[in-house]
Amino acid sequence: MSNAEDGRVDDQPPDSEDPEAESLQALREEVEEKYDFDDFGPEDMAEMSLDEWEAVFDPETWITGEELLDRVERELKSRIAYREVFAVLERIERDGREQLLVYSDEGYAVVHPDGSIEGQGTVLRDVKPTVALCSMEEYEVDDPPEDVSLPRPVDVTQGSGEFGNLMLQVVAGAQMLVGAGLLIVWMLFPAVNSLFGTSLPTVSTIFAPLVAGVFLAIGFFLFLVVANARLSDRFRAEEYRNRLRAVGAEEGDRPDFLPFDEASSPRVERRGDDGDTTAEGKSEGA
Repeated sequence: MSNAEDGRVDDQPPDSEDPEAESLQALREEVEEKYDFDDFGPEDMAEMSLDEWEAVFDPETWITGEELLDRVERELKSRIAYREVFAVLERIERDGREQLLVYSDEGYAVVHPDGSIEGQGTVLRDVKPTVALCSMEEYEVDDPPEDVSLPRPVDVTQGSGEFGNLMLQVVAGAQMLVGAGLLIVWMLFPAVNSLFGTSLPTVSTIFAPLVAGVFLAIGFFLFLVVANARLSDRFRAEEYRNRLRAVGAEEGDRPDFLPFDEASSPRVERRGDDGDTTAEGKSEGA
């Protein structure tokens, strides 16, 4: 077991006469076996129960205050930039204190300097494990990339799989040409030879139309796959544009469902080496 320097409770032998201590020690050992703390991430944090968390982590070593907000802000910027989280991140001032506001079209979360969180929806679910991890001294927060903002709705394309669709169309066309050619050879060439005395190659086997039908069916199926893929890309792109419009990615306005307005929680201008937020309060980027 690790010591207090890595933020987890020391492995002290429990008092054999204290059932509560024995139960805590048993839970601590179970958590140690269940999770790999050398590679502990947000997914593990989301799976961990409150009892498991309290059993292995020492609250006296947690990071709080402005340092916690800075770490959470950097971590969330990275997750937003890599599209692990769909949200807009702002640093605001509310009730005389700086806080982090994270919101999307499906909810919001407000991170306080003491590590407490308020909010609702899927954003709250995504932010909770991030705050818990960033409060641990041993958790290393990487610097976010330069582009950490959501794209504008007009910049969203319908997908990048057009080359694959084109290849499928080529294969489908070849399949249908083979099938049609085989049918022509089987049906028309014998009649042409008998009428005009030509010696065109013919196929007399009864399996010829069956094989031709297989080729035609394969080609038709591949064309359907391409059409479905393009239609799905179009729907996904339009859905993503609608989500971006809902969070104000186009106009820069906050959603109406937030419990406070911009007058009571203005954006905080922060300029530093890590380029936290701009005067508009939103991350710089595309």
